[in-house]
Amino acid sequence: MTVTLLRADGAREHLSDDVLDELDAALRGTVVLGGTDPGAPEPCPEWNAMYGDPAALTARCTGTADVVEAVRFARERGLLVGVRAGGHSVAGLSSVPDGLLIDLSGMRGVMVDPQRRLARVQGGALLGDVDRETQAFGLATPLGRVSETGVAGLTLGGGYGHLNAKYGLSCDNLVEAQVVCADGSVRTASETDDADLFWAIRGGGGNFGVVTSFTFRLHPVGPIVAFAGVMYPLEDLGTVERSWREYAAAAPDEVTTFVVTMTFPAAPGMPEIIHDRPVAIVAAVHCGPDPDEGMRVLQPLRELGTPLFDLSQPMPYAVVQASFDPFFPRGALRAYWKSQYLDELSDDAIDTLARRAADRPGPITLVNTFRLGGAVHAVDPEATAFAERTSPWMVSFDTMWSDPEQDEAAIAWGRSAWEEMTKYGNGRVFLNFTGRQDEPLQAGTDTAFGRNLRRLGRIKADLDPDNFFQMNNNIIPTPG
Repeated sequence: MTVTLLRADGAREHLSDDVLDELDAALRGTVVLGGTDPGAPEPCPEWNAMYGDPAALTARCTGTADVVEAVRFARERGLLVGVRAGGHSVAGLSSVPDGLLIDLSGMRGVMVDPQRRLARVQGGALLGDVDRETQAFGLATPLGRVSETGVAGLTLGGGYGHLNAKYGLSCDNLVEAQVVCADGSVRTASETDDADLFWAIRGGGGNFGVVTSFTFRLHPVGPIVAFAGVMYPLEDLGTVERSWREYAAAAPDEVTTFVVTMTFPAAPGMPEIIHDRPVAIVAAVHCGPDPDEGMRVLQPLRELGTPLFDLSQPMPYAVVQASFDPFFPRGALRAYWKSQYLDELSDDAIDTLARRAADRPGPITLVNTFRLGGAVHAVDPEATAFAERTSPWMVSFDTMWSDPEQDEAAIAWGRSAWEEMTKYGNGRVFLNFTGRQDEPLQAGTDTAFGRNLRRLGRIKADLDPDNFFQMNNNIIPTPG
């Protein structure tokens, strides 16, 4: 019996049982052929249902040594390789149906050093794994807004979340990483060791190797924080967002806030007035030490109009981190997202967002506006690979649906909404919020990285001259 895999050069490689046994013997983890192992379900399936097909061959790794063996095996045979950590890539970049998938999703350990305020996190961990352990000590690091998001993809792409204004991006709080590079070597990257690699992985994506562990700086947060979650009628979005804009622009750094539009489902325990109702949700977290003072600071967000329902209250930080989970079920939704940054959130831009929010192609499609600034903007644009450090606003069109027959129409809507917003944007995009359909993997890297792209290309040429790691927002190796 043989299994046929796609090579990185487009050719096909036929692997015999003896060769597969060689890989199996080298790993402490397991080797899975396609979907032929019903007794061993994927530890962390792909989030986007458009990319749910199993890899032709999967190496389920238990630690760094397994990753080294998988990389060497693939390199010796020129195989096309994908890497899965949390599997939450919107663009399906952690899926490689015809190649070898290096799967870290079983590597979810988190170790907290409360005295030094550091957390060492394995490469397959999810946000919820980190929050659970760090909150036991009243500590946190900036992570995303859905607890099932993978730490690796989030951090390597930057990392927006509920603490950005006060503590920066996820990548800004990275102090060290262990990386398996394309030649199979293991490097420890930090400000003092392998500084170029450390610079590149803070925003440069998975181009430079497989990160098997991250060490994050922690901050005193929670366990209770002030939370605002106010649902206004969607038809009031234009008025509500104008008032929100003025509040957000003047808010202290303890406040991170955004607006999301959706059709709220008829969820048990929620009032009927919002069942299947299109709403604009104004959300915010105040991460200061006094939740009652935080609620006072957030109070204006509860008075932007006439709310349909108000969930605002002091709340455990870990609960806040998981509060949007029900809207992003793993493996159940098909998704195509596009984003762009704005230097100004003008009235015309708000009116366009309101009109697009009213004509969404389905109830679970989201139109979002994020306020950026504070600690994110305090970092020099060339201090890390993540270059976007000046735009005060970002909008995203999170087109999501469940019926494959709607693929063409849903994607077309997402593209047209994004194109319409380009007249208000500054031309830059956030790569973690991008779709892959009929777009090259390097699409958007020039606008996302700006002047940093040249240095990224040189580092890529040094560490991965053959572009072994190409299933990502790809940076082309550029020597010199």
